[in-house]
Amino acid sequence: MASKRTWLIGTALAAVALYVLLWIAFAQQWNWLATVDDAALDPLHRYGADRPGWVLGWDIFCTVLGPTAFRLGTIVVIIVALVRRNVRFAMFLLISVELAGLITEIAKAAADRPRPATAFVTALGTSFPSGHALGVMVAVLALLTVALPVVRPSLRGWLIAAGVVVVIAIGVGRVVLNVHHPSDVIAGWALGYAYFVFCLLAVSPTRPITEPDETPTAPGTAQ
Repeated sequence: MASKRTWLIGTALAAVALYVLLWIAFAQQWNWLATVDDAALDPLHRYGADRPGWVLGWDIFCTVLGPTAFRLGTIVVIIVALVRRNVRFAMFLLISVELAGLITEIAKAAADRPRPATAFVTALGTSFPSGHALGVMVAVLALLTVALPVVRPSLRGWLIAAGVVVVIAIGVGRVVLNVHHPSDVIAGWALGYAYFVFCLLAVSPTRPITEPDETPTAPGTAQ
């Protein structure tokens, strides 16, 4: 347990370091970051400029599997947890998934990076970090944390693989739509992971949702 906690803290600190590096790089207008961002945005913009169906498809995908959809779905899970009197479980999901939006807005306001001028679709707020990347990263990790203990072992690998695909695809989609620089997406993943680890260590769900809290037995009764 101690080694797992140490590993989580270490990887979260590395993610924070990556986030800070990307923030400094764009704030100081480092050439290498602009070169990397433009190398991805320019060809994707040229490809999508003549393919409105391609752009619409990615826009729908990023909406259907975006952070708002995950938060709405998680509300249902939170309600089920509260009905089963597993308050700690509900608090973990509330703080991690539902409050990730607040973390996103704070981070965006602090960085205040303009969105790419070539954006295909309208998006609210500033560019750094990507709210989709951050929100989906947190939601997928949090939901996997509570789902894996209660599903059959044979399904766990599939769930993890599906989660990885969704996180990556949403990040790619935001770049395809030119509403985010690639560095925004990477920063969103990094901050999202770090925030998830913070929530996991602060309010770790101790019981699966299918096992409601037990009512303490009266003194002197058999257990």
